[in-house]
Amino acid sequence: MLDNQEIFQYQTMANSLRFLCADMVQEANSGHPGAPMGLADIAVVLGYHLKISPKNQDWINRDRLVFSGGHASALVYSLLHLWGFDVSLEDLKRFRQKDSKTPGHPEYKHTPGVEITTGPLGQGVANAVGFAMGGKLAQNMLGKDVINHKVYCLCGDGDLQEGISYEACSLAGHHSLDNLILIYDSNNITIEGSCEVAFSEDVKMRFVAQNFEVYEIDGHNFLEIDEALSKAKNANKPVLIIAKTTIAKGSLNLSGSHKSHGAPLGIEEIKNSKKALGFNEEEKFFIPESAKLRFLNVAEVGEMHYKQWQASLKEESKQMLLKMQNPDFSSIEYPIYESGSKATRSSNGEILNAISKSIEGFVGGSADLAPSNNTELKEKGDFPKGKNFHFGIREHSMGAICNGIANYGLFLPFCATFFVFSDYMSPSVRVASLMKSKVFYIWTHDSIGVGEDGATHQPIEQISHFRAMPNLTLFRPADANENIACWQVALELEGPSAFVLSRQNLPILEKVNKEQVQKGAYIKKESSKEAQVTLLATGSEVELALKSALQLEEEGIATQVVSVPSLDLFLKEPKTYKDILLKGKVIAIEAARGLEWYRVAHGVVGMDSFGASAKGEELFKAFGFSVENVVNFTKSML
Repeated sequence: MLDNQEIFQYQTMANSLRFLCADMVQEANSGHPGAPMGLADIAVVLGYHLKISPKNQDWINRDRLVFSGGHASALVYSLLHLWGFDVSLEDLKRFRQKDSKTPGHPEYKHTPGVEITTGPLGQGVANAVGFAMGGKLAQNMLGKDVINHKVYCLCGDGDLQEGISYEACSLAGHHSLDNLILIYDSNNITIEGSCEVAFSEDVKMRFVAQNFEVYEIDGHNFLEIDEALSKAKNANKPVLIIAKTTIAKGSLNLSGSHKSHGAPLGIEEIKNSKKALGFNEEEKFFIPESAKLRFLNVAEVGEMHYKQWQASLKEESKQMLLKMQNPDFSSIEYPIYESGSKATRSSNGEILNAISKSIEGFVGGSADLAPSNNTELKEKGDFPKGKNFHFGIREHSMGAICNGIANYGLFLPFCATFFVFSDYMSPSVRVASLMKSKVFYIWTHDSIGVGEDGATHQPIEQISHFRAMPNLTLFRPADANENIACWQVALELEGPSAFVLSRQNLPILEKVNKEQVQKGAYIKKESSKEAQVTLLATGSEVELALKSALQLEEEGIATQVVSVPSLDLFLKEPKTYKDILLKGKVIAIEAARGLEWYRVAHGVVGMDSFGASAKGEELFKAFGFSVENVVNFTKSML
């Protein structure tokens, strides 16, 4: 129970936070003061419940704090500064400025203490579920004495309107994730005004139906906030705290107004508001000394928790943590492929299992498509006690959950679906790419080879989209052996990787080494003399390129074939290497839209339309992926 003196101190701390945030936004003349000011009371009390150590930021048993609404970034940075992270007062003054530690929305690895990049609304809720799933799996692997932290997520009306939050919380409730605490900043305001213009559901009943414990509180009542957080830490299921708040609380004239959401309050409004609450209206970025000391108490208590945890660790736990944080990829025994044919989705399943046997933290699953994606890790059990995740039909949240699992610090997660459904995952893949988080995407049924399912299930433009995404490395292997080499490269890359894989069987070609794939492309078939033509191809079209090259050679046209398992990597190679591979007229062949190939090719045999419903072999021929058409197209280019 808080006494009157503590409540007075909390109020001083909260108002200091409010005006610090208001000053940041005003100084930048850009940003969102409303949410930070409305959340200040909750943030102050939350600090006394958090178990974090700014001196030991990577402590695996720290509590995780996720801000799902990036418009609360001024609050994030203010708290990090006050809690003792490497974010100075000068950094706060440079809010939203070029090369500052305090960009417009929080970015992972850019600002010390930020757990995850805040992307589109709702992503953070799913990220928090990912952190909680990572924590629950780590607890089952290492024991409750090693892993017993909580995951806190601050979210708002916008987050809960986005469908991704429903998907993610449905899964959290299904697994009774008792380490997850969502704090809902329910201020009933969006950019267009009151939430009532578009949002009127009973949020409490929605979360009760999803197996959450739900508490409703006054988000400005310190006693209620403290009591709710205390109860939440002892709940046996995930918790939603619905905190009724007033946006821009503390502002004299804009408190409760949607106008405070995304624009500075104004110099005079800030001065008058400071004066009304007993602060010097002429001072900017001012923090009373008593408030500073109490904020820093978070770091002192956190360091004490860290040292106690460190002292209690057994040698066995230390070794397991070291092994998971530093995986030995050289220990993986990959399958051997010498002849026959196999779909790359099938060889990929065998490769996943080989990796899983050697790498303890290699985990993942599919959006209800494991039998089709071939992603089951054999004899490894199901989450929360095993390494297989059943995400259900939730592609959107699956991607964001995996971002949380990747940033947790112990795991290398993969997630899978049909390639055409990758569109549902695009926002989370983009955020993973921004963060350079190590997530592996398994996207099968890669082209018109899907066949009878028709145009709705045949990805045409998706591969161009993901190749355009910075920091994401996309692989489309030609066969099982190239698939192995792609994985060997991907595991050692910084950042996310995507594997685009065939449904149909592809012939096993000769072995390829990791070094060839690291360059993104290599000569698969040399020409009989100086090449007049170079055929570039990926995936199932490499076999077509090889057959077409034989026909062209028979007709006296010297042709070499270059397999391009990763155009992303190939484009990074120096011109000297590209010149070796790109001889004569360069023709790219891919059962996709393929516009990006014009960066290296003179012509493209690709798709100019969506697919159709028929057998895969018929469709390849109908859309021009035949030896006859490739030969004729090449001749026309010559």
